[in-house]
Amino acid sequence: MSVGDAGYRAAQRAELLRFAAGSRHRAGFGYLDEHGRIDSTRPVELWITCRMTHVFALGLLAGEPPAPGGPDATALRELAQHGVDALLDGPLRDRRDGGWYSGVKQDGSAIPAKLAYAHAFVVLAATSAVTAGLERASELLGLALETQSERFWDERAGLSVEEWDASWSELSGYRGVNSNMHTVECYLAAGDVTGDRLWYRRAARIAATVAGWARDNDWRIPEHFTATWEPLLDYHADEPAHPFQPYGATVGHGLEWARLLVAVHQTLGGESPSGLTEAAVALTERAISDGWHADGAEGFVYTTDWEGRPVVRARMHWVLCEAINTAEVLRRVSGDEKHSADLQRWWAYADRYLIDHEHGSWHHELGPTNEVQFDTWPGKPDAYHAYQCAWMQDLPTIPSYASALKARGSRGDAA
Repeated sequence: MSVGDAGYRAAQRAELLRFAAGSRHRAGFGYLDEHGRIDSTRPVELWITCRMTHVFALGLLAGEPPAPGGPDATALRELAQHGVDALLDGPLRDRRDGGWYSGVKQDGSAIPAKLAYAHAFVVLAATSAVTAGLERASELLGLALETQSERFWDERAGLSVEEWDASWSELSGYRGVNSNMHTVECYLAAGDVTGDRLWYRRAARIAATVAGWARDNDWRIPEHFTATWEPLLDYHADEPAHPFQPYGATVGHGLEWARLLVAVHQTLGGESPSGLTEAAVALTERAISDGWHADGAEGFVYTTDWEGRPVVRARMHWVLCEAINTAEVLRRVSGDEKHSADLQRWWAYADRYLIDHEHGSWHHELGPTNEVQFDTWPGKPDAYHAYQCAWMQDLPTIPSYASALKARGSRGDAA
C-alpha cells in the first residue's frame, strides 16, 4: 500500500469513521478534541451534527470493512439514524418557528441565530440519509428544503441570504459566498435525490454569479457582500483568521468552487451556464499560484490579500482536501498529467504533516512551518472534508457522494 493509492484511501476512510464515532452526543454530534473526545466546553453545533450525520450515512452506503475498534455497518446505521433523530426531535430544531438553531449550549439553551451555512448542511445530511434508507429521513429532507425555499433562497438575486434571528423576523444585512458555496453543494445533492431539477437550476444560478465575480477580480473570489451584493473587500481585516468569514481571498474556496463548477456543468449539461469549466481551471491555477509554497514552506496558506500576498499563513487541512478533490476532477476533464502529479504531491504532504498516524483523523490546522497549532481550529472537529477527499478518486464527479455510493453498491463494485 503506497501513500494515496486505493488501499491507502480505504484505510483512511475506515480510520476517519473510527475517530468520528466518538462524537455522538445526546443533542447530536459534538466537537472533537485532538484525541477524539468531545470538547465539553463547546456547544453542540448544527453544522457539525449535520456533517457527521452525512459522513456516517456515506460510511453506511460504502459498506467497507471497519478499522479495528471502528463502527461496523450496524453501528454506522445507528450513528446516522441518531443524527436524523437529533435533527428532527432534538434541541437543535426550533419546533415553534421552524428551522434549526445554530447550536445548543451546555445548559441546554439554544444559540438562536439561523444560518444559511448550517442549514445547507441540514439539506446535505438529509439527502445522504434518504439515500441510505434511514427512517424519517424523507421527513427531514422535506423540512430542510421547505426552509431553503421560504427563508434562504432569494429568487431575485439567484443567491442565498445569510442569517436570520430565531423568529425569522430580522434578516442580517451581510451576504456571504461561503454559505452560497455549500448551498450549491446541497442543492446538487437535493436534485440528485428528489429528481427535481429546480435545485440544479438554483445551484447553477449561484455558480454562474460567483464565477463572474471571480473572473472580474483576477480569479480571487470576493467573499463578503452588503445586502445589495456590493463587495466588502476589507471585511474582517481586523480578524483575518476568522474560521468562516476571513479577510481577503480564501485559497481553499478557489479550489472548492472549482470542483463544484465542474459538477454543476456536468449535472446541467446543455442547460449549464457557459464557461464554468474554464472558470474552474482558472480558479485552480490562481489558488495554486497564490497559495502553495507561498511563503517558502510546503502547504497552502489560508488567505491572501487581493494582490495574492499571504495574509494568514496557517495551513488548514480542509484546503489540502479540496486540492486533492479538484486535482482529480480536473484530471478527468483535461487529461493533463500535471493534475496526477499534483495528486501525488498533495497526498504526500497530507501523509507527512496532516494525518495523525498516532491518534487518528487529520490535524485541522498547521502553522507556517507545518507544526500543529490550534489558533483557528482547536482539535479535530469533524471528518467531512477528509472523508470526502478520501473518496473522490474512487467515485465519479457526479452525482453527489451519497448517490454515487448507492449506485456503486447497486453495481456490486468492490469497496
